[in-house]
Order: sequence, then structure tokens, then C-alpha cells
Amino acid sequence: MAVLGAYCFIDSKLIPNSGINYKKAEKQPLFLLLYEILFIFVSRTQQERRLMKRIFFIVSILWVSLLSMQAQPQVLFKNKVQDLGYILWRNPRTIVYEFSNTGDRPLVVSKVIPSCGCTTVDWTKDPIPAGGTGQITAVFDAEAIGHFYKDLSVITNASYHPFYLEFNGVVTASSEDYSQTHPFGFGMVRLDKDEVEFEQVNKGDQPEFVIGVANASDKAYTPVMMHLPQYLKAKAVPEVLEKGKHGKIILTLDTDLLPKLGITRTSVYLSRFSGDKVGRDNEIPISIALLPDFSKLTSQQRNNPPELSLSVGQLEISGLKPGKKKAQTILITNKGKSNLEIYDMQVFGMALSVNLKKTVIKPDEVVKMKVTVIADNLNRSKSHPRILMVTNDPNHSLVTIRVKAKVEAEK
Repeated sequence: MAVLGAYCFIDSKLIPNSGINYKKAEKQPLFLLLYEILFIFVSRTQQERRLMKRIFFIVSILWVSLLSMQAQPQVLFKNKVQDLGYILWRNPRTIVYEFSNTGDRPLVVSKVIPSCGCTTVDWTKDPIPAGGTGQITAVFDAEAIGHFYKDLSVITNASYHPFYLEFNGVVTASSEDYSQTHPFGFGMVRLDKDEVEFEQVNKGDQPEFVIGVANASDKAYTPVMMHLPQYLKAKAVPEVLEKGKHGKIILTLDTDLLPKLGITRTSVYLSRFSGDKVGRDNEIPISIALLPDFSKLTSQQRNNPPELSLSVGQLEISGLKPGKKKAQTILITNKGKSNLEIYDMQVFGMALSVNLKKTVIKPDEVVKMKVTVIADNLNRSKSHPRILMVTNDPNHSLVTIRVKAKVEAEK
């Protein structure tokens, strides 16, 4: 015999000659079947009555169990895990977990146990009716500097096992504690990037570039980008960062408003406080590479494209002395079947100087490009030293040559 939902299924071998229509009983509600068994029970022999009595007892137990299974509280948490971000040292943070009773019996939260003594808890102690809501409140003391992962064990009458809630974040004492995640300092504001690059964008695109921002000051801060050109928009999320909190600045590029094909360079400035002015200390360089449109090439142009090849893709300058400069040569070869054209070339960094005499290179032709690094200018620019070229090679429309150089101290 087995019980499923509110229906009963009985093997006919258990009650021989009972008179019960078993095919009908398979679809009959359990309580009606019990009445039928009880009616037949009074007309049986003593031996059959004993067997019927046992069956009736088992069915009753299963029926009560079924009712208890169907009627019970159920807890549903709105958010079991919370990321608190950055918290200032010894500034306690309150965390609230909201939950609801989705069952059909009252829900009781009997106990909430924090994982350490750094957290105190409180919760809704009255029984929560079906469809009702409650909350658990935890207060974290933020006494220990560094990353933290804490949990709460919630004991209820909805389960034999506890429910687990979590919260995590970083306790910081000063801006120095942001050095791993936001290494670039702008006063008491720190960023995870100090330069913006929109590379390989096409006409009609509206790409986004995200900068992480952290407020290491002791008061609320509103991130604002100053001197934005018309083709850039900036949005801070959230608009206001409370002390010790972090967020992001989203820069959106409208390529239809760019002044020209190729490489566009500009700078924006991060406002560190109300009334801040623009200067090198809060400058954020921006580079944009708008690529040519190759969709309108003829079949002959597609079958006979230029092919750019560089002797090296990255320059490493060693042995550079203070007050000196050092040069290296890169060979540019056109291995294609039509002329290679360098539409635009930009040099990033005051320490670099580039000499390229030809911008149209014939098939199989080799052209020299001389790159000079000036030692005293390496630390005068916020841009990372590199060379960008935009070409008519469909497979190498944007070429980046990065330059690594280090000044050796004089002995």
C-alpha cells in the first residue's frame, strides 16, 4: 500500500474477496475509501476483520503523516549573501536580512547564532503567520582590519537543519588599504585605472569603459568627471559614495560624434572635492581608435589586401642612463598584394620620439621606423609609453607597439 497526494493505492491481494472495486479505488479520494473499507469491515469474518483492522490502522497513520507534510512553515530569504564592500575601521555596520513565510503554518525563528563574537544579532521573535514577513539584523563591529567572511546560523521550525546567511567585505583604516584593488591615488579618492582606452571601435558603436572608484575619506564623496568632450558621457554608480565605500564610473563613447577617423586623444579630470580644479594630479588620459570601414571593399580589394608585418611587436629598452636617450629600429614590411597605408599614428608618452618617413608602403617593400626613448621624460607623462597605428590592412587595422624602458641609476 502506498499513499500519493490525497489518493490511496491498495494491492488487491491484501484484502481478498473484500468487494472493493480496486480500479475505482485507484482514483478515489482517501477519506471516501476509508469509509468503504469501514463498511465492508462489519460484514467480514474474525480473521478478515483482524487483517482489515491492521490495514485501517496503517492507512490512518499515513493519512495523518500526509496532512502534517502538507501543512508546515517554509522560509524564503530575500538575500542570503551580502557584500559590504569597504568599511572603515571601528565603524560598525548593520546588515539586515529580510525573509517571508511561504508555508501554511506559523514560522518561528528560535535562534540565530553568529560565527564570531564580532557580530551581535537580533530577529523577529514572534511567530510569523503564513504569508507574513520578518527580518534578522546583524551588527558587525569592524574591529579587525582586512578581508572578512562571516555567517549566521538560523534555527527555525521549518527545517531540522539550520539556514546559513553570509556577509563579507574589507575593513580599512586608510587609503593605503586600497592599494591592491585601487592602486591609483587621487587625494583621498582611489581608482583601479588611471588611463582610458577605447581600442578597435567602429562608426556607430557606443562602447563603455568602467573605472572602479573607492572613497578613502571620512565623509561622503560624489565622483564627477570634468572637461568631458561632447563624444563622452560619464555616470557614477552610485551617485554618492559614503565613506569607506566603493563604486564605479561608467564612460560611454558616442563614435558618431568623433572628429575624425583614426586615433583621437584627450584628457578628462577627476574632481576630488567640491570646487576642485583641473591639473596633472587629477588628469586621466583618454585614447580612442576609430577603425576604417572595410564593409564596402570591392571583391578585388578583398582578394588582394595589404599585409603589415613588424620585426618586433614590443620594444624593451635596457641600459638607459639618466639624462640620456636610446634608439631602436623597427622594420615594417608589406607582405600583401596592394599598397599598405598608415592612416594615422600616435605616440603616447613624452619619453617617446618616432621617425617614420613613409606612410604608403608598396608590396614587398620594407620601411624603417626609428623609436627613441628619452630618459628624463619617462616620469613626466601619465600615459603608458606606446605607439598606435591605424592602417588599411583588414587584419591589422589597429597596431599597438608597447615600449618598456627603465632608467638605470648611476653608480
